[in-house]
Amino acid sequence: MTYFKDYTMMRALVMDFGKDPKVNDIGDQYMFGDALMVCPVYTYQATDREVYFPTTTGWYDFYTGAFVEGGQKIRVEAPYSRMPLFVKEGAIVPFGPEIQYSDEKKPEQITLYLYAGKNGKFTLYEDEGVNYNYEQGAYTTIDFNYNDASRTLEIGERQGSFDGMLQERTFQLVYVDKNRPQGVNPDATGIEVVYTGQPQTIKLVE
Repeated sequence: MTYFKDYTMMRALVMDFGKDPKVNDIGDQYMFGDALMVCPVYTYQATDREVYFPTTTGWYDFYTGAFVEGGQKIRVEAPYSRMPLFVKEGAIVPFGPEIQYSDEKKPEQITLYLYAGKNGKFTLYEDEGVNYNYEQGAYTTIDFNYNDASRTLEIGERQGSFDGMLQERTFQLVYVDKNRPQGVNPDATGIEVVYTGQPQTIKLVE
């Protein structure tokens, strides 16, 4: 979406949390998209580090699903195998199949992790992946809107088209909240939704 909205994929915390003065001088954490806070380790041989969690939102550990309230600094584990990574409340984070190149295979199933605590939205953008036809309008978008009060997800009507697009696909919806901590798992299963391009509303929790 950077092409259409002048969107910045990586940016300093102050750009998203300008009302929190404590982020002004933080240069070793950053946002990746509007959902993920990345916390690299810069100290040689370190296996943990301090992380500041900005106010106005809560945060979920990407790997465990554990919840952390915003507005505090915590020392977190940082083993060599993974970088500290946190997801903000209300985020909708998509995962597709592992591929080596953009048109290796079509993502017939997409897993969406939905993080409770606030309303959230996400737009799934797709195009042919191998050319510039999107500049002539050859692409699709699907809007997702999560309502935290009703714990429902609205999947909008597909907009647009391009050659070779999938007419039908499956979404796996994985719901994460304080009482249901769940780390990201490629094999996770949740509520299965068959989508054909028409709008749907899904109740995530009864």
